[in-house]
Amino acid sequence: MINISLIVRTFVEYNLKKMQIEFYKYQGTGNDFVMIDNRSNSFPKEDTNLIAHLCDRRFGIGGDGLILLENDPEVDFKMVYYNSDGNQSSMCGNGGRCLVAFAKKLHVIDDVTVFNAIDGLHHASVAENGIVSLQMIDVADIKKTSDYTFLNTGSPHHVQLVDDLEHYNVKEKGAQIRYGELYGQEGSNINFVKKIDANTFSLRTYERGVEDETLACGTGATAVAIAMNATGATQATSIDLNVEGGKLVVSFDKKDNQFTNIFLKGPAEFVFKGTISI
Repeated sequence: MINISLIVRTFVEYNLKKMQIEFYKYQGTGNDFVMIDNRSNSFPKEDTNLIAHLCDRRFGIGGDGLILLENDPEVDFKMVYYNSDGNQSSMCGNGGRCLVAFAKKLHVIDDVTVFNAIDGLHHASVAENGIVSLQMIDVADIKKTSDYTFLNTGSPHHVQLVDDLEHYNVKEKGAQIRYGELYGQEGSNINFVKKIDANTFSLRTYERGVEDETLACGTGATAVAIAMNATGATQATSIDLNVEGGKLVVSFDKKDNQFTNIFLKGPAEFVFKGTISI
């Protein structure tokens, strides 16, 4: 005879043993992230398979990356960023902007903040209309060739002007450069760019760690703006960037090929929250 009560009790006990994770989903111009409040340090952050699972769009929550908000002894909070492959990665500009919006939602900050990330301290602010402005690291070392420009804006970026950006095979061409001899094992993010007018550019980005085109890339938009100024494609110091998921603005000060006071600006929006069993 089947013991129904035993089956039910076993099922309940099994599910009680599973960890319940509360998460929030945010997106910035289509760059989407799983956000987790880890101020209690309870998230198993070394479990790369778990992080990749949570970012999986079919079997998990889905996102271009996962971001932990953690305590920091000296500033408002700490940002810990993982690519969708589960590995901790370099700075993510749109992720940083979304994390600022998340911190505001949690009442960790008001409208102005300083937080710590893998590339150092970042100042940021949230406007009344929800636009988040994030200060990026200074840039001085820029490699310029006749075919492309390379620079690091918190993450490494290859910037290349192309014809017919709208129909360009970003995934195929981006992967060829990312895995080619040019950048070795570490690789680089790859940005393909089209000039629209004196201070406007469109771009599409292949992101390493995602290993595909994303709808936006904040450090990529920053890299494109600086690269276009550094190579003479524009004289503007406030540049509009059309990405697949919307519009971003990058502004900076320039003196003797040194780029400082760099700000990445754009929307950062809450999508939904939930819990998932692991």
